[in-house]
Amino acid sequence: MRFFLEHGITVLGQRTSYAELIGQICALAVVFLAKYRTLWTWPVQVAATVLLFSVYVSAHLGGLASRQVVILLISIYGWWAWTRHRDPIFGVVVRRSTWPEIFVTIGVLIVGTAGVAWLLHALNASWDPVPDAAIFVGTVVAFALQGRGLVEFWLVWLVVDAVGVPLQINSGLWFSALVYTVFAGLVIWGWLSWIRDARRNVPSVRKAATG
Repeated sequence: MRFFLEHGITVLGQRTSYAELIGQICALAVVFLAKYRTLWTWPVQVAATVLLFSVYVSAHLGGLASRQVVILLISIYGWWAWTRHRDPIFGVVVRRSTWPEIFVTIGVLIVGTAGVAWLLHALNASWDPVPDAAIFVGTVVAFALQGRGLVEFWLVWLVVDAVGVPLQINSGLWFSALVYTVFAGLVIWGWLSWIRDARRNVPSVRKAATG
C-alpha cells in the first residue's frame, strides 16, 4: 500500500497518489453500478474502501478514514441483502421510504453528525471535525439505505457530495474533490432511475402486503 501512497501522477501542478486515483475511480464505478443494481456494486466498493482508508489516514481526516471501515461492513451486508431481495427482471427490488423512515433518517444524520464531530474533536482525529463527521455519518446512512433498496439513499449522497467538495479541496485532495463533483451528477441520474423502478414495483409490493 505504501507504493500506491508514495507514487502517483501530477496534473496542473496537483499531485494525486495512485491510491487516491484508483480508489476514487472505483468509488465512481460504484455509483454507476448501483444505478443498474448489479451485485458487482459491492466487491468494487470493497476495493475502494481499502485504498481510500490509507488516503484519508495520511490526510489526517479521521472521519473519512473511519467511514471506510464502516462502509466495508455495510458492503458485506448490502451484498448479502441484494442476493436475497432480487427481482428476476430489474435486479434488486427498490421502494420509496415511508415518512417514519424519512424522519428517522434525518434524525440520525443530525444527531450522528453532532456526536461524531465531538468525538473527532476530543480525539484530535480531524482538522475539520464537523464536515468530516457529516460525511462519515451521511455515508453510513446512505449505504444502509442502499442495502435496504430505499430510493432516498441517493438524496443522502447529494448531501455528502455538497459537504465533501470543499473539505476535499481544503485538504489538498483535488482529484477527490473533482470526483465528488462528478458524483453529484451520477447521483441525480441514479435517483431518477430508482424512482421509476420504485413506481414500477408499487403494485407488486402492495399485492405482497395484502396477500
